Amino acid sequence: MTQFTDLGLAKPLLKALADEGYTTPTPIQAQAIPGVMTGRDLLGIAQTGTGKTAAFALPILHRLAENKNPAPRRSARVLVLAPTRELATQIGESFKSYGKHMGVSVAVVFGGVKYGGQMRALAGGVDVLVATPGRLLDHLGEKSITLDGVEILVLDEADQMLDMGFIVPIRKIVRYLPKAPRQNLFFSATMPSEIEKLSGEILNPNPLKVSVTPQATTVDRVNQRVLFVEQSRKRALLSELFDDAGFKRVIVFTRTKRGADRVARGLEQAGVDAASIHGDKSQGQRERALAEFKAGKVRALVATDIAARGIDIDAVSHVVQYDLPNVPESYVHRIGRTARAGADGSAVAFCSDDERNLLKDIEKVSRQRIPSFDRRNDKHLGAVTAAMPDVGGKAERPDTRGSQPHRGQHAPKRNRNHAGGGGGGGRDGGRGEGAPVRAAGDKPAFKGPSRGGNRGRGGAGGGSNAGGGGGGRGDRSGGGASKPASTGVWSNR
Repeated sequence: MTQFTDLGLAKPLLKALADEGYTTPTPIQAQAIPGVMTGRDLLGIAQTGTGKTAAFALPILHRLAENKNPAPRRSARVLVLAPTRELATQIGESFKSYGKHMGVSVAVVFGGVKYGGQMRALAGGVDVLVATPGRLLDHLGEKSITLDGVEILVLDEADQMLDMGFIVPIRKIVRYLPKAPRQNLFFSATMPSEIEKLSGEILNPNPLKVSVTPQATTVDRVNQRVLFVEQSRKRALLSELFDDAGFKRVIVFTRTKRGADRVARGLEQAGVDAASIHGDKSQGQRERALAEFKAGKVRALVATDIAARGIDIDAVSHVVQYDLPNVPESYVHRIGRTARAGADGSAVAFCSDDERNLLKDIEKVSRQRIPSFDRRNDKHLGAVTAAMPDVGGKAERPDTRGSQPHRGQHAPKRNRNHAGGGGGGGRDGGRGEGAPVRAAGDKPAFKGPSRGGNRGRGGAGGGSNAGGGGGGRGDRSGGGASKPASTGVWSNR
């Protein structure tokens, strides 16, 4: 059997691996490391949890050790793109851990904090820069970072980049890279057609191709099952699962951020220590939730798919899919949070009647029939649901994609100019619902000056312009819409 000592890695790397207790490479590491060390491009197809971070980090560090050129100012020698903050942080920690005897400088750039610290950390140049696409593009636009010194590009979790809408930003980033020959490493758990096209644009001809698992297959060591249950009784069923002491360290996945908070509150009411993590949480909140989960202070971590490939925590006993994902490939990545590093694990998925089609898509993509059990019309679950207190907070919005009503079917909007408030109030002279009736010939009440000219007339009363419903200055985009916050956070490793 191949050992790390057989791969020709630099001595400082072997020492770091020995410190971590690693002696035998995983299949993707054994196949990828020798080729990457020689400078070849790589196309790697590997599920999460197969050790692919070390498959590119170790040979990259070996190449840096052989050629110790300093990084250019405000640039990096190696650029790693990752889809989420959590994954970017963990990749940065891996580089730091494996390169601790080499004096390698590592910076991690992602959304959520101010730019100043990032700019200072990169001012002198770094060996390895790990970044999410959004914040990196922000820096490139401000010219606080250049990519002129990049010798090696790594694109990790490319298919999740596609799911999150990062393909266009990635193409923009690639245009900032130097034209000179560079090494490109491309990793994806699945290979949809759009990702295959992107790999052809980035990789040099004849890359080394490594595939350790068939496309979109599920982890063999995960014991999977589906429980059919009414949507309203999922909370009771989840509490029942936690009555089993074997559910020691559990990740629960929901479809929405609001749903994650409600599920976490419901578990707390049932006496289960829980924390939630999603995109609306601040970086500090997310880090505290992960730290408490890793330390065993909470049994359940409730997460959205943003964390599906960014959480690398040992000894996760179970993954529970409270809501089935809209993208079938996400099922594979979710259950990949358990059964890591050769361990066994279990995955439970709840399926309500309106999720049956999602389950069919999952079984088709993963090429398996998942064992199922029917808990519908369960009297015990019904009694528990009836006795449960409300979790509080705003109710989760229903998933109405594909079934949005026509504009004319929406409920009338309140007219702020009248106490009763209605939806009329446009140029056609109609009165809003609840507005006082005018006698024939009466002039309408003075509504005050139009602050935005004709563009603002569609304001609160839902007038005839396209911007109705916003109030205020009412620009053409639809009134009251605020400018979206830019992505990007920073942590200097």
